[in-house]
Amino acid sequence: MEKYLEYRDSLGYSEKAMASLRQLDRYLVTKNVTTLKELTPLFFLQMRTDLAINQNTINRVIYALRGFFQYLVRIEFCQHNPLTGIPRFKENNIIPFIFSDQETEHLLEAAWKQVRREKQDFFLKDMGCCLALQLLARCGLRISEPLRLKLKDFRADERTIYIRETKFRKDRLIPIPVDAASHLSDYLSLRNALLPADNQNPYLLVSNPGKGLPNQRVRNFFHQAVREIGLAQPKRVIGNTNISAPTPHSLRHSFAVNTLRRITERGDSPQNALPVLAVYMGHKKYTYTIYYLKLIDADQRRNLVDFMTSYPSRL
Repeated sequence: MEKYLEYRDSLGYSEKAMASLRQLDRYLVTKNVTTLKELTPLFFLQMRTDLAINQNTINRVIYALRGFFQYLVRIEFCQHNPLTGIPRFKENNIIPFIFSDQETEHLLEAAWKQVRREKQDFFLKDMGCCLALQLLARCGLRISEPLRLKLKDFRADERTIYIRETKFRKDRLIPIPVDAASHLSDYLSLRNALLPADNQNPYLLVSNPGKGLPNQRVRNFFHQAVREIGLAQPKRVIGNTNISAPTPHSLRHSFAVNTLRRITERGDSPQNALPVLAVYMGHKKYTYTIYYLKLIDADQRRNLVDFMTSYPSRL
């Protein structure tokens, strides 16, 4: 299993398969499985039924396990892949949460109001959370990307950031908006004033000595801001449709959707902008960016959700 994960890592895949392999490991223990011969298609059909998770997640688990056993076949550890014929559950449609441009502005304003300026221990950390959210909203970053930025990755004179160690290891150098660059420069001035002269923390957005901001801290900051502007809502399932709650990743979706909407509104073709947007957002495949053409903007989403919640029996 470790060799398979090393193999995936060498190809640039994320560590998401680890969770699925852990699901298998736990299930094998509960069923007292000790030999490879016991892992038949019927075994995995039963496992699919027994897993107490939603169908979309089960599909991802089966997909990951199918890849693992395909690897075992390739290295001749086993002769057949028992998951080859296991069908997928019909997945629910997903309506991601999309912030309008105005809602994005209100969210960032609410985040900045949370900064505890009177407490030095929290000032830099809170400000760092705001900057992380600003980079998600203004540049469409994934939440892990601003948290991994090093001091050397921000070039104030060029107004660029160099994003390393991204999904699929697709590094990229991107320009950032004037306001984001200005806030980062102000943050660095404050950081130099507040931290000891011998501080060697390599991260751009800092937390404890030598460490960057924790993912969960930024998420908590985000959700508090969402509550402040009255947009907090749970994930809902109506019929075969999942209506997503707002998450930090919603800012990335919103950046892409609103960028394409603005291009359309000024009379240009969003199709022509897709190659540039794909590179800017760090997509490995062009098809990932095309997905955003199919998403509806915040107003359309709101109207659709209102209809679905008002007339669920018609769906």
